[in-house]
Amino acid sequence: MSGGFRSRTKRAKEQAAQKAVHGEPQRTRTRDGGQRRQRRPRDSRQERSVRDARNIGDPARQAAFDAVLRVEAEDAFGNLVLPQILREQKIAGRDAAFATEIAYGTLRNLGVLDAVIADCSSRPVGELDPAVLTALRVGAYQLLFTRVDDHAAVDTSVRLAEAAGAGKAKGFVNGILRTISRTSTQDWMDKLTPDGKIAAAAFRTAHPQWIAESFARVVGEDELQAALEADSKRPIVHLVARPGELSAEELALLTGGEEGRYSPYAVYLDEGGDPGSLEPVRDKMAAVQDEGSQLIARAVAELDVDNDHGRWLDLCAGPGGKAALMGSLASIDGAHVDAVEVSATRADLIRKSTDGMPVTVHVADGRDPGLEPGFDRVLVDAPCSGLGALRRRPEARWRKSEDDIAELNELQSELLASAVNLAKPGGVVVYSTCSPDLRETREIVDKQLAHGGVDELDIRGVLPDMGDLGEYLSAQMWPHRHGTDAMFVAALRKHSDGD
Repeated sequence: MSGGFRSRTKRAKEQAAQKAVHGEPQRTRTRDGGQRRQRRPRDSRQERSVRDARNIGDPARQAAFDAVLRVEAEDAFGNLVLPQILREQKIAGRDAAFATEIAYGTLRNLGVLDAVIADCSSRPVGELDPAVLTALRVGAYQLLFTRVDDHAAVDTSVRLAEAAGAGKAKGFVNGILRTISRTSTQDWMDKLTPDGKIAAAAFRTAHPQWIAESFARVVGEDELQAALEADSKRPIVHLVARPGELSAEELALLTGGEEGRYSPYAVYLDEGGDPGSLEPVRDKMAAVQDEGSQLIARAVAELDVDNDHGRWLDLCAGPGGKAALMGSLASIDGAHVDAVEVSATRADLIRKSTDGMPVTVHVADGRDPGLEPGFDRVLVDAPCSGLGALRRRPEARWRKSEDDIAELNELQSELLASAVNLAKPGGVVVYSTCSPDLRETREIVDKQLAHGGVDELDIRGVLPDMGDLGEYLSAQMWPHRHGTDAMFVAALRKHSDGD
């Protein structure tokens, strides 16, 4: 290996540190006003690297490499593409578990891995061929965060790069990984961790700094480490038993799971297996749904409403999990749910999940859905940054940008205002997001309160005793506190005509 492979350029270090602390900087605007990561142009060799890297005789590492490469080269979702690869390659058991550990671990730690690679490389990380960068990331993850033999991690990564069409870079990959292996993980972390308590916590838990700052504003710096670490723990599967069809106790007996702590419909499943293959799920007597989401849908039905006529509304209903639980409860109560979704594709998902329930699906913009006002109960599960569910998509933290939140805030405020307009006097509006960021939670609720016409209710009146849910009348759930996604929920009552 030549000395150039071990040289360290300031440009490479700064680029990797920028990505590790702030997330992916290159983004381009989409037609609907959102943002997505800017993709590199791919040549035929890069196309082949995604298709053909399956020939090194190590199915677990091959599957992990393919999944990580597709995330990098195609903007695929790791939690979707890896299971597909495992099915196609008929990889199961220990090999599947090993592939999952490498792929998800690599994707969760991209910022840290890139910072280490950049410190060893003469070439900027962002300019590396995707197959070469993927081989380095997968190899570095094994060296730094697993007990895999160093030689095996280096050798297989070199062969993966070669099989993916990057044979000319074999020496480069070998040199970088051997350099990484000569320093312990702790020493790498000590060397590259930035100054400042929040910045250090962000780097050591593999988060962009802006996300750590967002969380710290809610939980404080002392609890920040625990909140960030929870994002890297694989969540157990939560099932919901359909009210009127099956009890949680019965679902637990049928699936071998454990009844949930908070939701009366929740069942926890041990890791492993496909929950979609379970008979109660196939028969639509149960579904996969985070326990926090169950509590929010239940809260809509549990809040007191005078002279309830049974008109319920889910204003942002896709893909349909909360609408289905509301539909089950509405069926018991003799109520009806109108479910609004702007995407026709997602509206079809709602129809499938609510088939046979008293639910009518409307393809419309929730800001002006064209429905007759006067709903007794309205749920606004607003589109958000998804910072509360980072543990479910390993690469998500590196794809998001703080700019996303500012762009969503106007939409969130408009949807909540629309919900208030559609509620009847004395009706209730529940606002929720899968994000703990104050700009998407309290600030949206407080803005609506400042407009007048509504009062905030204490949401704890319809939630179980969950311990610390924050200092407001609203509730902020957390993975590290409650085992749920970081769901936020608040309840408002629209003023009666005489108020």
